[in-house]
Amino acid sequence: MYSAPTESLIKQAREIKEDELQKFYGRVFKLLHSKDQGGDTVDSLQRLHLILSATKYSRELPSDLASKLQTVLCSSSSPEQLQLLSSSILREISLSVHSLWSNVSQDSRTISYVASVVLSQAGNKEEVMPVCHHLLKSLESRLSEAQMSKHTLPILSKMISVYPDILTDDQVNVVSRKMVDWLRYASMQQGASVSSGGFFSGQRARQPAPLMEVDGVVTGDFFTVLCVGQSYTEDQWMNMYTFSMIRSWLLTFDAGGTSNAESDDRSEVDSSVMSMVSATSSSSRLLPPKERLREKTFEYCQRLIEQSDRKALKRTDTELQKACIVESVSIMDIICGEDPSYVYRAFPCIKALYGRLNGDLAYSRALIPIAQFYLNHSEMAAVDSEAVFRQLFGHCPAEQFNEPMLAFEFIQFCLLNTSTLQARVTTYRQSFPNLLKLLAWNSPGLISEFVELLPSLVASDTAIELLHTILDLPCLAAALDLQHRSSDRTSWDQQGAKVAACLDAFRQPFYRGLFLYILRPEVGTGDTIDRLRVLHGILADMADSPRVVRCAQVIPVLLHVYFNTVIQISDEKLMNQLMLVLLERSGLLYNIRTFHAEVQRVFSTHLQTLCKLHPSLIVDQSRELLDFVGSPSNIYSKEDFYTHVVWVIGEYLSVSYDTRCSVELITSFFESLEAVLFEITQVRQSASPPSFSPRLITVLMTTLAKLATRSQDLIPRVSLFLSKMRLFARSAPVTACYSEEDSEEIITRAHELINLLKLPNVAQFVLAPSAGGDGPRWHRDTNTSLPQSMRTISTLLHRHSSVLPT
Repeated sequence: MYSAPTESLIKQAREIKEDELQKFYGRVFKLLHSKDQGGDTVDSLQRLHLILSATKYSRELPSDLASKLQTVLCSSSSPEQLQLLSSSILREISLSVHSLWSNVSQDSRTISYVASVVLSQAGNKEEVMPVCHHLLKSLESRLSEAQMSKHTLPILSKMISVYPDILTDDQVNVVSRKMVDWLRYASMQQGASVSSGGFFSGQRARQPAPLMEVDGVVTGDFFTVLCVGQSYTEDQWMNMYTFSMIRSWLLTFDAGGTSNAESDDRSEVDSSVMSMVSATSSSSRLLPPKERLREKTFEYCQRLIEQSDRKALKRTDTELQKACIVESVSIMDIICGEDPSYVYRAFPCIKALYGRLNGDLAYSRALIPIAQFYLNHSEMAAVDSEAVFRQLFGHCPAEQFNEPMLAFEFIQFCLLNTSTLQARVTTYRQSFPNLLKLLAWNSPGLISEFVELLPSLVASDTAIELLHTILDLPCLAAALDLQHRSSDRTSWDQQGAKVAACLDAFRQPFYRGLFLYILRPEVGTGDTIDRLRVLHGILADMADSPRVVRCAQVIPVLLHVYFNTVIQISDEKLMNQLMLVLLERSGLLYNIRTFHAEVQRVFSTHLQTLCKLHPSLIVDQSRELLDFVGSPSNIYSKEDFYTHVVWVIGEYLSVSYDTRCSVELITSFFESLEAVLFEITQVRQSASPPSFSPRLITVLMTTLAKLATRSQDLIPRVSLFLSKMRLFARSAPVTACYSEEDSEEIITRAHELINLLKLPNVAQFVLAPSAGGDGPRWHRDTNTSLPQSMRTISTLLHRHSSVLPT
């Protein structure tokens, strides 16, 4: 995160010894008492601040040093740099808020620094009240331009963000009046600047010059943050500060409408009428303070949107125009939410703005608040918003996936409006391939947001394609990387031969269909592509790319969220499709280190849940399951998942779960698993050691025994087979690979199963309990509980073996 020199400084600050620290405190104390407080004092205070802020726990300053820092902070004669450093240091320690505020001077700059310390130290609203009253008193008084504090509003904004209820209704009205004056009636001349007198001695003051628009034209309307000048007056600075905090002010104090008695008595219709009248006459001065602030803020935002259409002469002004559009539309959205009568005045402006910005990628971030405005108010204004959301979801993520700030704001917009988007915007769920591009490029920075967002994208008609898309996310990250590099010749020329080969394939028409599908902007006509292995081969050289690896690391998390959501959908057809995807994709994954194992582990976990909720899936997908478990090659490439598939077959292939479960079907599964177990347990002295775990052997043996209890003609076959497992476990290749405990586990399990199968009815009860065997009664009633039965059977088998049939 930090550069090496910075890391070194932080480490030194954390590891400084106590005796050295005390000496340093004394040196700082002496420097603060010296008359010449120059560079050494500043450097020492900067180092002291680093030492205090570099550790998680708070350090204690000597009382005399802390007192001296408070004196420097509260004295208006102290240099501003020392006041700023003193304020930063005092925010890192504990001190008395009351003693700090009692010694402050009346200088506005000093008050602002002291107030910042008070806010950081205060534990409740009462401790901040003196600061609040002082700030409000300074706002109410008529100050000259030289006395006006540019620091008042930032401190007040911070204060209400921490304590929203700190102001009374009367105080809110006072501030609202002042904000109206600063927003609407700031000076239209540039601030007086002092320039060199040339060959004359001394200095002379230039005459105030008019303000300019960003395109160089003289400003003809009221002052806004987009007016350009060489210097600004104090009231112009207050105008800028007011605009920067107006959104939080409206959200905090305008939600309940106006607060005075006069406005409370009016109906909503009267309020709307007054707002409409104020748009065309000077009667806005008669409005209550909150409504008047709302009116003037609306006019201010309209003027900013008009100014943003001018061609800026400087790039910095262009960026400022973009920021002002975002802020203005957001503020107008808030105002329309509080007073619906503004909707009809705002929509022509917003619609024209969208028409101007639509298609301009440089203004993509501005489309998000515009879309929010349409989402909130298009129904009331009877305006069609489909084109806006098609542009937003169809083009922004596809063309600007590599803009981190846009990606974050885009996903935040989706999270804020999830329920509304699901209900009213059909494009939302259809565009999940585009939304996942943001995650593919910016993971894992957006993983927490997508964990929250993903359930809203799951629907019965697109759930399978969504699962394929999640599994192909590393391929998408690689394809986006190639797309980005293919448009940047400089970046391409600096890459190695491996990436260059992938870029060549990316440009070949033969592979165009593969990349068009993986980069599709919305849901396709199918679930996935038939030539997925071909795509994996093309992108094989990018499997080690940091972006691809990071993307692969977030997929297990997404899969857990996906499965936990999709199993809540009661759709048998979907569940059957889901089972097929698990079998198919367990081995069809992008070849990234550890990726296969992690995905298969997630598949294994949710396969059990899926079959427990829908046990009929075993019969429905019997053909595919037989093909899967009958192939020993699946053991070596996906052992964990294979083991779980075998387990669910033994657990749920029963007539108690599905009446379609015939003896022929049970026999088919038995013979397939028997053949696999026989093949992998062949005892040959020249055979290589087994590459699978003992757990697979025990699960296969147990599953065969379970199936045999449901078709008892199979019991002799499985008993004979189990009797040979001791020979396998004691063979040289096995003992060379497995530990003594593993071998004993195999032998013990085989012996237990043989003994159980000697009593078929008991074996069926133990190995294949009825579907209700895990119900609450089995755990409450000790006379019928499964543990009690197991203890009885164990006694019969081990202590009274003479009573068993031979």
